[in-house]
Amino acid sequence: MAIISTAGLARTFQTKRGPVEAVSGIDLAVHEGEILGFLGPNGAGKTTTLRMLTTLLAPSGGAATVAGHDLATDPGGVRRACGYVAQSGGVDTQITVREELVTQGRLYRLDRARAAERAEELARDLDLTELLDRKCAALSGGQRRRLDIAMALTHRPKVLFLDEPTTGLDPRSRAGLWDLVRRLRDEHGTTVFLTTHYLDEADALADRLVVVDRGVVVAEGTPAALKLEYGGSADASLQDTFLAITGRGATPADTAPVAV
Repeated sequence: MAIISTAGLARTFQTKRGPVEAVSGIDLAVHEGEILGFLGPNGAGKTTTLRMLTTLLAPSGGAATVAGHDLATDPGGVRRACGYVAQSGGVDTQITVREELVTQGRLYRLDRARAAERAEELARDLDLTELLDRKCAALSGGQRRRLDIAMALTHRPKVLFLDEPTTGLDPRSRAGLWDLVRRLRDEHGTTVFLTTHYLDEADALADRLVVVDRGVVVAEGTPAALKLEYGGSADASLQDTFLAITGRGATPADTAPVAV
């Protein structure tokens, strides 16, 4: 069953030099309880697509539904059904982890007692309990990223959108977030829509991959199937497969994580 479905989803930006077609017509279906890796070169339209699917950017054309809610006619329903973790995160560094989680709960219209209870639940689930009374400014990169995800899960969304969630993290923090994403899928049935420039991350995490280039889908399938079709062997690297699909090399971020 498709929990995300798009048909001809498109976005054109108006610039001083004229219109720029960032997304030319995306057709895709994401299945319930699946981890989908959404890949493409820089400028391929990944983040623009994700921002449209989370109602942060209005499409110029096409249609989409998220968890049964139409993007155009029921944006409120889409927002209630999804959580979103942006590349830059959204943590207030001047308050504690507990205050941040309780505030997020209040924004989702939980009363104060229920918001405090939900903060404790999220802290247990995401290994933040010992950090609840620490200022967000004092968190490590991996801890802050777990907090970003906890905030996005406050309302128990059916779909979690992660836009390059591990950029800049050290290998240990990265591995911890991989485990978290798998637990969300396995224990809670959460559908995860993941964009990443780390091809090893996509290979390790995604049940299925969709590759976009120049604003359209150019390939999709399981990592193994794409390697066999485009890389010539089930043992091919996803980097070589990506190059064969897009005709372009990987960006520097594709090859190795940045240690901090």
